[in-house]
Amino acid sequence: MIRVFPRVDNTKLMELFRKGVEGQWSTAQIDWERPLLLDAHERRALAHVLTPVYLGEQAAMIGASSVIPQFFAAHQTEAQLYLATFLLDEARHFETLTRFYHKIDQRPLEVRELKEMFRYQARLFKSRDKIEWLWGILLSDILARHFYSILVKGHPHSLFAQIGSRILLDEARHLAFAELYLKTILTQQPELGPAFLKMRDELLFLMKAIYNGVKERAAMIGLDETLLFDAVADDIEKKVRRLHMRDPEQDEAE
Repeated sequence: MIRVFPRVDNTKLMELFRKGVEGQWSTAQIDWERPLLLDAHERRALAHVLTPVYLGEQAAMIGASSVIPQFFAAHQTEAQLYLATFLLDEARHFETLTRFYHKIDQRPLEVRELKEMFRYQARLFKSRDKIEWLWGILLSDILARHFYSILVKGHPHSLFAQIGSRILLDEARHLAFAELYLKTILTQQPELGPAFLKMRDELLFLMKAIYNGVKERAAMIGLDETLLFDAVADDIEKKVRRLHMRDPEQDEAE
């Protein structure tokens, strides 16, 4: 049922929505004349390694547009409002990275060249329910945050560092929203925990398979496998603990 005057009273979600509105930026604010600080081989390597993240920005944009109606049907207006800013963030990331590809005169990999990234996105799209989708997005955003963070630190003062620093601010809001919303839901439905932990394991396996597909090129631009996945795994486990999800293997050990 459509509510002409819906309730908007979740102050924490509305605070994130307002931060999302105030945090908007555009490609016009990027200094596109900033040096690349990459040679020809490194530009090609970055173009290939960036591909799964680039595809992920597009998939997140499509996914958000598909779950917003579910939040509407559940009369969760604050979440709808926030996801509108999320949708614009992902669209902007897609536009910015597309322009970056043109700037470095490179193309991303095709799906046939790295089939694991298609399998990863297929697993996310398998999640039809808004809650499961949001958990998948949280895991993906954790990977994206550490991916951008490592490369920004490894290539300071470069054009990519400027772009990555902007995107990292958006990713921080996305993670805050996902954790806040999921904490409420998992408090009410703790039985979702085991399925979410299984999904975590599936997506982590696919993340590592994707990395293995571009491993040599990743090393060329300073994206260290151990550094990346140690940070990702640690961050995910912090989220698992904060969301009070129990790992069956840990329960048995205790």
